[in-house]
Amino acid sequence: QVQLVESGGGLVQAGGSLRLSCKASGRIFQTYSMGWFRQAPGKEREFVAGISWNGDATTYTNSVKGRFTVSRDNIKNTVYLQMNGLKPEDTAVYYCAADNGGSRLNDVDYWGKGTLVTVSS
Repeated sequence: QVQLVESGGGLVQAGGSLRLSCKASGRIFQTYSMGWFRQAPGKEREFVAGISWNGDATTYTNSVKGRFTVSRDNIKNTVYLQMNGLKPEDTAVYYCAADNGGSRLNDVDYWGKGTLVTVSS
C-alpha cells in the first residue's frame, strides 16, 4: 500500500518561509512524478508544483513562481516544497501527490492527508 505523509506545515507571518516534506512508502517513488496541491477554505483544490521522476522537469502554478521551489530526494523517498515570501493568500491545506505521468500531475494516483499552512498578515 502506498502512503504519502506530509510534514512541515504551521503558522508563519507574511514574508516568512516554510519547507514542506512528503515521505513516500512503497516502490512508486523512483518512477512517479511528485508534487503539491493546496486547498484554501471555500475553494477547490489547486495544483501548486510538480517534479518529474528524475527531477529534470518542474512545473509551477503562476502564483507561486519565483517564490516556491519543489525538489526531491530519491534516496530518501521524499519530495519537498520550499516556500519563501509567503502571503496570506497562500493559506491552505497542502497535499502531497503522486502521478505516474508528467510533472503537471494531471492524473494523480495517490494523495497524502495534507498539512495546514497558515500565513498571518
